[in-house]
Amino acid sequence: MILNFEKCCSLIEEHLSRLEIGNRTPAGLYKPIDYVMAGGGKHIRPALTLMACNLFSDDVEKAIMPAIAYEIFHNFTLLHDDLMDNADVRRNRPTVHKRWNNNTAILSGDAMMIMACRYMCSAQSPELLDIFTRTALEVCEGQQYDMDFEQQTDVTIDQYLYMIRLKTAVMLAACLKAGAICGGANSANCEAIYRFGIALGLTFQIQDDWLDVYADPDVFGKALGGDILSRKKTFLLLTALEKADEKTYKEINGLLYDEKIAADEKINGIKTIYDRLGVSDAARQTMDKYYLQAMSHLDEVVVPDNLRKAELKQLAARLLNREK
Repeated sequence: MILNFEKCCSLIEEHLSRLEIGNRTPAGLYKPIDYVMAGGGKHIRPALTLMACNLFSDDVEKAIMPAIAYEIFHNFTLLHDDLMDNADVRRNRPTVHKRWNNNTAILSGDAMMIMACRYMCSAQSPELLDIFTRTALEVCEGQQYDMDFEQQTDVTIDQYLYMIRLKTAVMLAACLKAGAICGGANSANCEAIYRFGIALGLTFQIQDDWLDVYADPDVFGKALGGDILSRKKTFLLLTALEKADEKTYKEINGLLYDEKIAADEKINGIKTIYDRLGVSDAARQTMDKYYLQAMSHLDEVVVPDNLRKAELKQLAARLLNREK
C-alpha cells in the first residue's frame, strides 16, 4: 500500500486527536499546548516520517510515535521562536505569548519538549532517541546562530546556510531517517534519505525567506516583512548586501536601522532594493539548486518499488512551490 501526503496527514490528525491535550490539567499549562497543536499546521515533518517508512514497509504504524514526537517538537520550536521574535501572529491567529503571556509560552513550550521526548521514548529505540536528541540540540544551536547574526554585520551567505542547516534542515532530515529506520531500511538508504532531507530543508528555508517578502499575505498566514523589521539575516538580505554597491549598501542599512522610518515604508523600501538587485531571482535559483540536489539524493535510495518514491518527489515539488 502506497501512502500519499494527504493520507499520512490524516493518520497524524487521527492520532493527535487521541491525545486530548486540552482536557488535561492544569488548564493553564495544557490549553496553550492544545491551542498550538490545533493551529492548522501542515504536518510536513510527521508526514515525511510516515512516507519514509512507507518506502520500505506497509506497516507505517511503527513510525507513528516518532512522527508525533517530531510534530510536537516542531510546534514547540515555533512557540518559543514566536516569543523570542516577539511575533504577534502565527497561522492567522495570535501567538501564545500574545494570547496568554510570556511565562505561559515558556512553560507550555517546556512541557511540549518533554512530551515530545516521551513519545519518542515510547518507540523503544535507542537509535531513534539518539537521532531525536542530537537533532533537538542542533536546532537549538541553529537558533543561537540566528540570534547571534542579528548583532553581526559581517555574516556571509555560507554562514547563513550553515545556520539554516541546523535550524531547519536537520529536522526534516531526521524525520525522514527516523521513518526509514522504522521501515527497516539499511544504513546506506538511511544516510541517502537523510541527505535528501538536508537539501530539501535548505530549499524549504530559503523559500520561507522569500515568502516573508513576496507571498500573498492572505495566504501566508502572517504579516509580510517581519524578517525585515527584525533585521534578520535572511538569504534575501545577505544576497542584497553582497550585490549592493557602496551607495545601495548604505541605503539598505539606513532603512533597516533608522527607527524613525515607519514599518510599511521600511518594508517597501527594502523590497524595492531587492527588486532592483534581482534578489528574488537569486533566491529562486538557489532553491532550484538545492531541490535538484535533493532529487539526486532521493535517487540514491534503493527501494523495492520506485512508485513509492514518486510520492516523495511530488511532495518535494509542492514544497518548492508552496505559498505559505
